Amino acid sequence: MKRILATRELLLLVAIGIVLAIIASRFPAFVTPANLTVVFNDTSPLILLAIGQMIVILTKCIDLSVAANLALTGMVVALVNIAAPDLPIPVIIVIATGFGTLLGMFNGLLVWKLAIPPIVVTLGTMTIFRGCIFLLTEGKWVNSHEMTAAFKAVPRADILGLPVLSWIAIVAVIFFSLLMTRTTLGRAFYAAGGNPHAATYAGINVGRTQFWAFTISGAIAGLTGYLWVSRFAVAYVDVAGGFELTVVAACVIGGVSIMGGIGTVTGALLGALFLGIIANALPVVNISPFWQMAISGSAIIIAVVVNAQANRSPGRIILKKAEQAT
Repeated sequence: MKRILATRELLLLVAIGIVLAIIASRFPAFVTPANLTVVFNDTSPLILLAIGQMIVILTKCIDLSVAANLALTGMVVALVNIAAPDLPIPVIIVIATGFGTLLGMFNGLLVWKLAIPPIVVTLGTMTIFRGCIFLLTEGKWVNSHEMTAAFKAVPRADILGLPVLSWIAIVAVIFFSLLMTRTTLGRAFYAAGGNPHAATYAGINVGRTQFWAFTISGAIAGLTGYLWVSRFAVAYVDVAGGFELTVVAACVIGGVSIMGGIGTVTGALLGALFLGIIANALPVVNISPFWQMAISGSAIIIAVVVNAQANRSPGRIILKKAEQAT
């Protein structure tokens, strides 16, 4: 299995290299270090959300409410900033992460305790979260001039030549790579999705594990909500509308199996980078942004087919061996 994942990640890395080479042949400025830094920074919110989504998908679930969580949390902290402009930014970040965590816990409890299918739960909460934004604001926007300079400065601040937003994505990749490969909880995520019955016999509470997956996803979405709103300096009902589909696409393209139990943080990172490069490159080469959806959809189908073939091959080998034995 590790060999298959490594091959998928290597193929995706090669695909990214080919895309960059094609773009560079027409617009060399696109692949300069300065511009690639901008592309990575633009893709950082997608990287963060893809990591959270990957953990949820590993447990044989899906979280379609991440973008709505982001939007609601972003609106809440924007309103908090207006009401208490002197509130320290670290406190606002804690509020954003904590509020997103609570929203993720709500999803997890519904899936765990009431045994409602995750897709139904998160479709419902996606609508609820968007509705809450409308109730809080009556459809009004929070614009840049209403936010404090400190509130907007964090994602844009540079450290060693990289914006803080990029550093947060890098730290998240490192942290969750260690969590998934070096901790009991990380192994439980894989076990709960790979073989729930065996996981139960091994003493793993599958429902509780799924709850923690949704909780982590919610926490990441909450943090990203602050980063998104502060970076773009605007909050409204439809912030990141439809972005949850891009997040799922990044995971699937990165080799995360929608059947659960298979996937890595590195794969989610590469899937997000692939989509991020495509999104940034299309306007440069004068191709309609609508082609991005077609390209993303095609990549998803190809990724699902590859996953299906990889999962089918062991069964065929067993059958052949059985025939030879008889």
